[in-house]
Amino acid sequence: MKFTEPVLDNLISLISRLPGLGPKSARRIALHLFKNKENLMKPLADTLGIAHEKILRCKICGAIKSVDANCTISKCEYIDNSYDQLCIVENIADMWAMEATNIYKGHYHILGGTLSALNGSDPESLLIGSLIDRVKKNNVKEVIIATSATIEGQTTAHYINDSLKNLNIKITKLAHGLPVGSEIEYLDDGTLFSAFKYRNSIGEK
Repeated sequence: MKFTEPVLDNLISLISRLPGLGPKSARRIALHLFKNKENLMKPLADTLGIAHEKILRCKICGAIKSVDANCTISKCEYIDNSYDQLCIVENIADMWAMEATNIYKGHYHILGGTLSALNGSDPESLLIGSLIDRVKKNNVKEVIIATSATIEGQTTAHYINDSLKNLNIKITKLAHGLPVGSEIEYLDDGTLFSAFKYRNSIGEK
């Protein structure tokens, strides 16, 4: 269905690209924004513009940071910042899910996705090189691989393990209690808590 106003058509098309939204939901959101131009649409547009200019991905740890500030999530830019554990997750939402369980309060390395030829995700875009540098620089004793139980997640986990196995560190992964095909951010706290608590070394049965 096409509307007569090209600007509105374009707005709906852009909104429909967001995760979990289809054409119908996009139309409802666009119309709601139009009804609330001054108290919602304009502030949203202004905030999106500021975010576009001021927010970027940290090239060291993958976290979201401001262009004019140090990385506050992992403090990866600080000198002599040694720590025992480093947890590797696919995205920010996965890190938030981990934080909600209160089982891990250490440092994170956020990949920004998984290895996928289809999506053009390679080791460089996933900051694998940066990961290796962080492990060496900060004398990390254990790397916890917390990727999803999807084919892409497990492929990425094996690649990371192969990249780190010669560094003489402990490499663990979440327990096999994770449902096959599951993504970290959608797991309930209990399942995620157990998977993290009973993690095992890669290669263990």
